[in-house]
Amino acid sequence: MIGFTALRRNRMRTVLTMLGMVIGVGAVITIAAIGTGAQEAIEERIESGGANMLVVLAGNRTIGGVRLGMGASSKLTAEDADAIRALPDVALVSPGLRLRSQVIANAQNWNTSIEGTGAEMPQIHDWRLENGTFFTGRDVQNAEKCAVLGSMVRDTIFGPGANPVGRVIRVGIVPLKVIGVLISKGQSAGGQDQDDTVFVPYTTVQRRMRGVTYLDRITVSARTAESVDRVEAGMTRVLRARHGIRRPAPDDFRVANLQEIARVRASAARTMTYLLTGIAAVALLVGGVGIMNIMLVAVTERTREIGIREAIGARSRDVLLQFLLEALLMTICGAALGVVIGFGAADAARVWLGWPTAVPFDAVVLAVGVSIAIGIVFGLYPAAKASRLDPIEAVRFD
Repeated sequence: MIGFTALRRNRMRTVLTMLGMVIGVGAVITIAAIGTGAQEAIEERIESGGANMLVVLAGNRTIGGVRLGMGASSKLTAEDADAIRALPDVALVSPGLRLRSQVIANAQNWNTSIEGTGAEMPQIHDWRLENGTFFTGRDVQNAEKCAVLGSMVRDTIFGPGANPVGRVIRVGIVPLKVIGVLISKGQSAGGQDQDDTVFVPYTTVQRRMRGVTYLDRITVSARTAESVDRVEAGMTRVLRARHGIRRPAPDDFRVANLQEIARVRASAARTMTYLLTGIAAVALLVGGVGIMNIMLVAVTERTREIGIREAIGARSRDVLLQFLLEALLMTICGAALGVVIGFGAADAARVWLGWPTAVPFDAVVLAVGVSIAIGIVFGLYPAAKASRLDPIEAVRFD
């Protein structure tokens, strides 16, 4: 009670002393919330691309000593996809190739990505339909002139929310009947707008648009997360054998493991969060120094009070406890206010800036715990100094 009265008597000084703790705790919680939200957003984007997914990309080739880069090889075929499908841990396989082309319909036109794919694409990417259906294996086999639109293409060509099922669009010179519209999915982990796409049977793209027999990619979904690495090793082995590649010759394809990409990006976000949290934690130390300085001033100002208390029977440990409790009380109040400000700042970042945020409980506990520990450590020296004052000298102090 005495300590609370002393703090209340010097309200402005108490508030300014607490400010370091308020800023430190609030900054730690806000940065942890933004960092955790970023990690979750990365994981959600990777997950939206498809669970347990791997992508085999056509590799490079060399002509006359000139390496043409990734995608230049034309050895990836539908038969390779069938061979991969036979692997024991493979659940789904979708051959694919793409191009960009002008889509024309409804007196509108739009340049977009034409994605030739297999019938299992929606299951691999966990992508539901808003209207209509997706094309079937028979449609793929017969290279049917059908298409499924991404929501952005639908909105641009036919208008927001329209149902274009049954309408005909033209891709280049090829007419395609719209049989479905996919729900909006947003950007992929690589930043590509997944809704700005027209999906067509890959055989239609091969035969009617590009006039080729090879593939750009093969998308594969493993049965479980634990089997992804086994599937990757199995695909590499099968494709090297089918393409007649012997050691030490390099692969003419590349396998992209989206789980590994997710781990790397989440790790980078986590490292940045730790770095920024460490920087914010410096404010806690500054707050601790402020508490120690103010408590030393308080000991000097109240030397006579301390002498009187000791003269009438207060023990040294009573004085020590009083000043330590005052430091602790300022720390706890500052930490509590910092928690409120941290939650408010995280929510403001989510609402006003559109940043994903998620306040982790352990960050709150850690910030409050560290601030209290700092308050005790930095308040201990002034309290010990006060408890060691000589009562006679203290009473005479002017």
